[in-house]
Amino acid sequence: MPKRILQGKVVSDKNEQTVTVLVERRFKHPLLHKTVRSSKKYRAHDAKNEFKVGDIVRIAECAPISKTKRWTVLSDASEAQA
Repeated sequence: MPKRILQGKVVSDKNEQTVTVLVERRFKHPLLHKTVRSSKKYRAHDAKNEFKVGDIVRIAECAPISKTKRWTVLSDASEAQA
């Protein structure tokens, strides 16, 4: 099964080796035909503590690391596009 990769913004880096990433998705409402923004926060593993609040990062699914962490940070999104 392929791993999902999401892109979002780091909103918290207070925990050791963990960042909280806000992922926003946009979709068209089925009845109103209006663009709706929906967001969700994911806790991701950051082994080197290299990402800070405001960074745009890519996260990937992984095996459970702790009670709440099921994602790991791949890289900075700006590095991936360059």
